[in-house]
Amino acid sequence: MRLPYPKSLTGQLALLLALALFAAQAINLALILRERAAFRVAQAARPAAVRIADALDHADERRLGSERGRVRRRSSNPIPTDLQRLPEVAAELRKQLSELGVASGRIDTGIRPLEQHPHRRKRERAVRPADTLMIAVQQPDGSWITTNGPWPRNDNRIFWALFGQTLIIYVLILLPVLWLTRRISRPLRGLAGAARDFTPGTAPRELPVEGPSDVRDVIAAFNALVRRVSVMLEEKDRMLGAIGHDLRTPLAALRVRIESVEDDHDRARMADTIEEMSRTLDDILSLARLGRPSEPATDVDLAALVDAVVEDFRDLGADVTFHEAARLPIHLRPTLFRRAVRNLIENAVKYAGGANVAIDAGPHHVQVSVADRGPGIPADRLEAVFDPFTRLEESRNRDTGGIGLGLALARAIVHDAGGDIALTNRAGGGLIATITLPR
Repeated sequence: MRLPYPKSLTGQLALLLALALFAAQAINLALILRERAAFRVAQAARPAAVRIADALDHADERRLGSERGRVRRRSSNPIPTDLQRLPEVAAELRKQLSELGVASGRIDTGIRPLEQHPHRRKRERAVRPADTLMIAVQQPDGSWITTNGPWPRNDNRIFWALFGQTLIIYVLILLPVLWLTRRISRPLRGLAGAARDFTPGTAPRELPVEGPSDVRDVIAAFNALVRRVSVMLEEKDRMLGAIGHDLRTPLAALRVRIESVEDDHDRARMADTIEEMSRTLDDILSLARLGRPSEPATDVDLAALVDAVVEDFRDLGADVTFHEAARLPIHLRPTLFRRAVRNLIENAVKYAGGANVAIDAGPHHVQVSVADRGPGIPADRLEAVFDPFTRLEESRNRDTGGIGLGLALARAIVHDAGGDIALTNRAGGGLIATITLPR
């Protein structure tokens, strides 16, 4: 299972700082606990070594044998075998005794829990909750020198102190950092929104230049980029307009001149060529200008619009059927959308000899489908045919299709309307082109 990970700049920076602070505090806690453990061992071993050395230097057998003395001599090791051993204390005690010039054999230790101490009063146990450290040092003659001392229990106060310190650091560091990152990310979010909402053909909106210097530079560069893109698109529109005018003028002159051709067959072929050049020019100019359409979007009856396109093909004698649909208002650019539907029907008539057009209205989407019973399209080419100038038939014969702009133009128009278009092969042969629009 993948762990959740913040996507925003604020969340990622807060997570990074939180992890860094946690790691630093964990290392700090480990070092403190290690230092406290070493101090506890030294605190227990050093006084015991001094007491044993002092007792041996002032050898008083009566004192060593007294049950009331802090250092006593025993004939055997008095530490029960079931008590917890502390080898680190034994090692430190051996080191301390060696520094004091006391020879020692085996050193044994044991922890007697507080509850098992027979002479400790209840109030004393409550005030000083420490266990008893029992120490036994074997002498060269085989006897044992024993002494006892307090062994403090593990104190959780250091943990809670560091926990509280961590919370305070989080408040003092994370809150200002979160405020700063939100201040930085606010203009960045505005920049992202402006980039998503940028629409060719509309007046560029200048973003306020705010935030840190790096962010201000990015916003200023974006504003300059939008201005340059808008100027380039305006120049492109003027250039396309000039190209369209310059090409349509000689085409119109050719239409007039072919009337003087006496051969009817040649005149018809020349007229078809001129007509095909005009359609190709219209397709190229429409596809190039689609990013900045001059036609405004308006509310139209989709069923009536599609029915009008079907009627145009019927008037030309094409076998196109349409399943009547109820009135369906929708917001789009009617002329462009009519062009997209016409391109789909035209492909179906060209390759299959006819088309079946239907509208399916759902609660959130509307689908316009154009179905045929033609040869279909290989599954691996269903997306490739939407690329401009892509044709399944590679001969470039005028009788078998245009220049491969019909589907590309249809998809661009549908995307401009906020929808999508898809091709699927029909069961039993044929193709279905489906336009899906939001309601």
